Amino acid sequence: MNVRLIFIVSSSITVATIGLLSLLSLYFLISLIIVAPVVIIGILDIVQKKQTIRRNFPVIGNFRYMLEKVRPEIMQYFVETDTEGRPINRLFRSVIYQRAKRVNSTSPFGTQWDVYHPGYEWIDHSVYAVNPADLEQEQRVLVGGRDCSKPYLASRLNISGMSFGSLSKNAVLAMNKGAKLGNFAQNTGEGGISPYHLEHGGDLIWQIGTGYFGCRTETGEFDPVLFQQKAQLESVKMIEIKLSQGAKPGHGGILPAAKNTEEIAAIRNIRPNTTVNSPPSHRAFRDAEGLMRFIKQLRDLSRGKPVGFKLCIGKKSEFIEMCQAMISTGIMPDFIAIDGGEGGTGAAPIEFADSIGMPLRDGLAFAVDTLNGYDLKKEIRVIASGKAFNGYHIARLIAIGADMVSVARAMMLATGCIQALQCHTNTCPTGVATQDRGLMKGLVVEDKAERVANFHKATIESFIELLAASGVASADGLSREQINRRIGATGILKYNEIYPEVASGQYLRITGSESIERNGVGSLLQVG
Repeated sequence: MNVRLIFIVSSSITVATIGLLSLLSLYFLISLIIVAPVVIIGILDIVQKKQTIRRNFPVIGNFRYMLEKVRPEIMQYFVETDTEGRPINRLFRSVIYQRAKRVNSTSPFGTQWDVYHPGYEWIDHSVYAVNPADLEQEQRVLVGGRDCSKPYLASRLNISGMSFGSLSKNAVLAMNKGAKLGNFAQNTGEGGISPYHLEHGGDLIWQIGTGYFGCRTETGEFDPVLFQQKAQLESVKMIEIKLSQGAKPGHGGILPAAKNTEEIAAIRNIRPNTTVNSPPSHRAFRDAEGLMRFIKQLRDLSRGKPVGFKLCIGKKSEFIEMCQAMISTGIMPDFIAIDGGEGGTGAAPIEFADSIGMPLRDGLAFAVDTLNGYDLKKEIRVIASGKAFNGYHIARLIAIGADMVSVARAMMLATGCIQALQCHTNTCPTGVATQDRGLMKGLVVEDKAERVANFHKATIESFIELLAASGVASADGLSREQINRRIGATGILKYNEIYPEVASGQYLRITGSESIERNGVGSLLQVG
């Protein structure tokens, strides 16, 4: 009996001891899993010499960099108001998303804008408003001057230049299919015409940049034979010579060898796995008259398709010289696209994005006034390329003098972009601006194509409704006098006061581009 009792007691003690040791071992293991990484991180922080915060405050100093990394997301989703976000505020993003998804985009309880804050704008309406159905023909405009044998009936709103390479193939496919569904045009960007631009048969504006991608020789010169082959494609409706872009005017680009894949090289007519430069200016011409001759060459090679050029206004005298060259050579572009210095989808050095190039509305007003001053505007269509997210934005640009509007960021948002601001890192989470196949597969072409077409349709309809409300018989009837801008608590200026207009042919009475640039519009109005 005693032996049995001793056995039971000893067994119980043994089991309890084993259980306690196991429990202690488990706690030790858990502690080791939690504490060891912290200790290792702390040691690494103290040893490293690149970041002072981590060196002086090991472990906890890492939270500073973690919070800094997620700051844009915190600001966008939790801090910024609907009207203060940058570069595109939540109100405008929401309108684009709602129209792309065919969700009700009407606004309850009045505007969220402070109508008495400087910068608020509105358009004059008329008590004699017209029926929007009577203005359906104003959705399109004919592009093609006297020397153009194949004019293009273009939509008032089109997709601005974005290259395959900066956009994923799925994004290009979605935009092109959307353009086909909505009967509007997609600008290829300077990266050339890819198979994805052609797959769905959407209308194209082929952009020719300084690298002449898709129509270049091995040494980077313009190749007329290659150009002629592609310019005669049925999908190509217009050709645009890019002199400069708003994101980085006067700045060239570099395609690193690592990004120059076999596919990219085949599209751009370059050797794969090599670094390729896009110079800051063109080699095919060196002055304004050379530009005009190049325009004629491209128009002839394309068998009469509309040819124009795109630029961000910099030195005013250079644009004036272009207008004078049109008169002296008798050669005119079919269209001119004005880009804004505020930039767009293109990645750029911060100084170029922030501090170079004339903003869109200022550049547009100057270009239109200069064309009018030389009595050229009636021959040339003007495209405003920049921020336009709704019908009012289109109406404002047309009131300044544009005939059409091209947008890139709005179309990216309609394609699914969430403004993650990772366009230049190849890590775009929505698959729009990346070449990462794992990310781009999330972008379903059929769905996003419908959204692109929906956004275009709804935005054009809103523009026509504003046009009707203003009581004009056509888009040409919109004028700067109808756009109002608050400049103070009680101060209001109309756009014709902010951007005084120039009488047709007024500059023909003045000699010298420097004189025109120096005197300015206000002085010329007094002279006239």
